[in-house]
Amino acid sequence: MIKVVLVMHDRQHEDYYRINKAEFAVMPQKGQYIYNSDGKTYEVEQIVSFAGYEAHNGAVAIIIVHPLSQDDPASGIYGLSEDDLLDTKK
Repeated sequence: MIKVVLVMHDRQHEDYYRINKAEFAVMPQKGQYIYNSDGKTYEVEQIVSFAGYEAHNGAVAIIIVHPLSQDDPASGIYGLSEDDLLDTKK
């Protein structure tokens, strides 16, 4: 798992603040959507990797995100079960 620190880009106030730490099996890419334990969906704006840094216990990158509008169709991602995301039909 890849450990990262999620940082919110508050576009209204042009400010940044830390949300929390997260783990991903694959590093998210700019433009992809992620959802957080707060029940909101975020779009990845930028990934800042720590050059040559490998850690077993710490973060290896900062992912800058902004929240999606509740009207955005992708904001409904949260709440899907694993079965909703996987092709379980046989």
